[in-house]
Amino acid sequence: MTTTTIDFQLNWEPNGFQAPYFFARERGFYDEEGLDVRFVEGHGSPFAAEQAAKGRAEFALAGASAVLSVQSRGLEPLAVAAVTGKTPAAIYTLQDVFGEPLERPGQLVGRTIAPSATKTRILTAQLLENEGIRDDVELLEVDDHTHHRVQHKVLDGAVDAAVGVVTNGYELEREHDRTADELPIGNHLDVYGMTIVSDPDFARAEPETVRAFLRATARGWEAATADPEEAVDRLVERNATLERNRPVEERKFRTAATELQFTDRVRRSGWGLHDGDRWRTLGETLAETDLLEGEIDPDAVWTNEFVDTDADVVRNYVDRVGA
Repeated sequence: MTTTTIDFQLNWEPNGFQAPYFFARERGFYDEEGLDVRFVEGHGSPFAAEQAAKGRAEFALAGASAVLSVQSRGLEPLAVAAVTGKTPAAIYTLQDVFGEPLERPGQLVGRTIAPSATKTRILTAQLLENEGIRDDVELLEVDDHTHHRVQHKVLDGAVDAAVGVVTNGYELEREHDRTADELPIGNHLDVYGMTIVSDPDFARAEPETVRAFLRATARGWEAATADPEEAVDRLVERNATLERNRPVEERKFRTAATELQFTDRVRRSGWGLHDGDRWRTLGETLAETDLLEGEIDPDAVWTNEFVDTDADVVRNYVDRVGA
């Protein structure tokens, strides 16, 4: 079998959310498809989506909002698989701040929230709007905060809650021995989280390579979902700096596997298939902000053409992982 070498541009440096891809390589799933996959550490989802759109990497891992943002710059990123059906964005706080567990958006009325990034701020604003409480919550602008400075504002009592990703609350709890709560935005907004992106020219020229990569990746998600501990073990072996925060990295993947990857579309039709409604909802949300630099067409950034629905791991994914 001829081996094809491809670059897979990650959104960030290796972490628990990426465990299925490293596990797929460790288990030889890419090798079995004739692929030599080189992982390239990233600098955020917009960077990753842009690398793929410009043909600098055959594939990239990028959040759906970043895909639309890059499209608004006049580029043509193509999401060839929907990986997590829900956004990982989450509002988190310390339970002693609220005096009760944070379980419902309505509890945010009268509170001040600090977001750590523009995209998560936008999703939070949409959540509050949908709940009819946008004017009753002080959602701060994003300035020069870093992720940890926002956490410190919660710890110091400067704000009531912060916006980041699922597991940020757990990190806070683990580091400071105070009970934390997370309110996953993906449980309230029907928008996509992570996607696998390619350059449309490459996908048209090498359709079988795209299908092979997605089949192997689906197997990686299946294997990691079935054995999260081993999947994270293999990830830590590849990046020893993760050892100190191993419980956090395992929590990241377990959350992605149990709470983020499944939607009704996945349960009905299998792994990786897009639902246009989720893309259009996200497009409408982003269009009301200044995040986009130009026009977008949410229906043009995704395709189901390359997801091999004849492959058992794709078609019967939910049954195979016992979900």
